[in-house]
Amino acid sequence: MSRKQNLYLGKAGQFAAMSYCLVRGWNVATPEVDVGDDLIVIEDKKGIFFRIQVKTAQTTERANGYTVQFNIPVKQLVATIDPEIYYFLMVLHHETCSDKIIISRQDLADLYINQQIGSVSHGNLMLYFVFQKDGKITCSGVDFSEYNHNLDSFPIISH
Repeated sequence: MSRKQNLYLGKAGQFAAMSYCLVRGWNVATPEVDVGDDLIVIEDKKGIFFRIQVKTAQTTERANGYTVQFNIPVKQLVATIDPEIYYFLMVLHHETCSDKIIISRQDLADLYINQQIGSVSHGNLMLYFVFQKDGKITCSGVDFSEYNHNLDSFPIISH
């Protein structure tokens, strides 16, 4: 895939992540300068906000499902960050955002450190996910199914 096509793919994933937050009543802002945060989501009345890093990748078909790979900067992953960063790993399957793994930086760092998920190359943690037809999602043998479509940290806000 060309670099230009990757830019389109990345922006599509970012807009999809924005729409998931907006439909739940969160206000969404895009930083003018991207230094690690793609989106800022805010619960206006309480002043609660989170930083979101969006990663988007297309799947590869396999006999029992499909696979996808994401790269996360290790430096960002292991840093203590306040407010917390959430990763929205947007999975494009047949040109549709079929899955989204939503996980906090802290939870992902814990899995990286304590369960040795992924592999490091050029300062990035490479995460290779397997999506099985039975609905199970794994990365380095660790079950990630609970993180698929996990919008628990972004409850619906009534206005």
